[in-house]
Amino acid sequence: MKSSSSLSNDQKLKICHHKAANSSIKQSALANWAMQKFKLSKVPTQGTISNILAKRQQYESMDSTELTSKCQRAVKHLELDNVLANWVLQCQARRVALSGDLIKEKARQFARQLELGERTPEFSNGWLAKFNIRHGFKAQKSYGESGFADLYAIDINMPTIKEKLQSYLLQDIYNMDETGLFYCMAPDRTIARRQIEGSKKDKTCLTFVFATNADGSHKMEPLIIGHAQRTRAFNRKSGEQLGFYYRSNAKAWMTGLIFSEWLQKMDQQMQDANRKILLLLDNAPSHLVRDLPLTNVQDFLFPANTTSKFQPMDAGIIAAFKRRYRRFQLQDAIDRDEQQKANIYKVDQLIAMKWAKAAWNDISSETIANCFKHTSLFERETQKNEVGSEEQNIENELKDVINQLPISRPMSVHELINPEEEQQVAHEEISDEDLIKLSSSQDQEEEEDGVVMDENPPMSTKEKLNVLHSCISFLDLSNPNHVIAHKVLRNIQFEIRTIEKKQTTLDRYFCKEY
Repeated sequence: MKSSSSLSNDQKLKICHHKAANSSIKQSALANWAMQKFKLSKVPTQGTISNILAKRQQYESMDSTELTSKCQRAVKHLELDNVLANWVLQCQARRVALSGDLIKEKARQFARQLELGERTPEFSNGWLAKFNIRHGFKAQKSYGESGFADLYAIDINMPTIKEKLQSYLLQDIYNMDETGLFYCMAPDRTIARRQIEGSKKDKTCLTFVFATNADGSHKMEPLIIGHAQRTRAFNRKSGEQLGFYYRSNAKAWMTGLIFSEWLQKMDQQMQDANRKILLLLDNAPSHLVRDLPLTNVQDFLFPANTTSKFQPMDAGIIAAFKRRYRRFQLQDAIDRDEQQKANIYKVDQLIAMKWAKAAWNDISSETIANCFKHTSLFERETQKNEVGSEEQNIENELKDVINQLPISRPMSVHELINPEEEQQVAHEEISDEDLIKLSSSQDQEEEEDGVVMDENPPMSTKEKLNVLHSCISFLDLSNPNHVIAHKVLRNIQFEIRTIEKKQTTLDRYFCKEY
């Protein structure tokens, strides 16, 4: 005969299931059932039965090996488990709602800090379930960044915000937000970590300021904030001369002065268009600007701890931008790798700015409108779709490109487009010391250290046309995709020839004059 202490985990699970099937059974009757069922030497105590029933979720999460055991398997990484559990408890104490994805990402960070290396566990959904059960944490639905939102604050402020929105048309409701971009970052976990840590030294981080309206009909020109007024890549020109809305300071951060200028510029644009709009903002320190002479822009700051739930930019717009930017970057990296170039992920700042501008322009109005509807602020006309087909196609492209690159520890697409450090760069609070640095370095010019720039001379018109001709000759016009490419290449040829003809005409004119 066995004693009650000899119960296996599988038998304990069967006790739990018997209780579930017979909800009215008392624990004393359940103990007698267990003694008879498993041929125990004595009836389990009520305390034993109570403890078994309390651990039902633990038994249900066990695999077949653990179920045959008489005790729970020891936690493999106890230090990591304890550190992470303490972090979750602190978040709970601050009324922070955590998603499963955020807990897993924090676990990865702690694992790196603890230098687990090859011993790092796979942070799967199964791992998360067991972690939650071990510590009695309730499982959370995955809401991405919005897991940090204070749900109580959201409930309290929702009616006020919705009432404010109802007095504006969708086309007159705008959202603005900043994001950092490590524009040379490799999709390799090891390399990327070194790059992010060194980004303040090699100046390969920019801040982008995006704004758009709720129906996606108006995407404002992005403001780009860099480290220097003129980098080597600018070839002694200003950002404006190169076709960008560009500002700079030593940290490449948004400041109150830059924000004030941006907001007044927006107000002037709305005056010119005879429009009155509502601008939704988070409560970042640089946005807390008052007493500006605004006539056509009504700014509205989200209450504290609610922006990740309310802000449309965080609901997928910035992620859509980064998917497209990384697609440009990684496609270029493959080209460089095939040409056996060193530092295949490194590009100069001007190229990065051109890619970023093209990425922003490529985001469709449908994607933007969908992201606004994904927040809690607007009534959804269609069912919520976490990632639209357009965005999913780009993610699939990124996965394919990453697989083609020489990478030892490839990032997931989520890691590539959502590095936490990029948000920290954009929203970092500025100390007094940093304010002094920012104000004293507005007009500095700077050489880009460590950035590999192509030394190839610019191509002549004839060389450009020859390259295009070679590409066109390669196309198979029975392939629909090639037909599209054929039209694009022919249009580029036409543009180059038109520019050349105009230049030739001007040259002939001035030759006659002199």
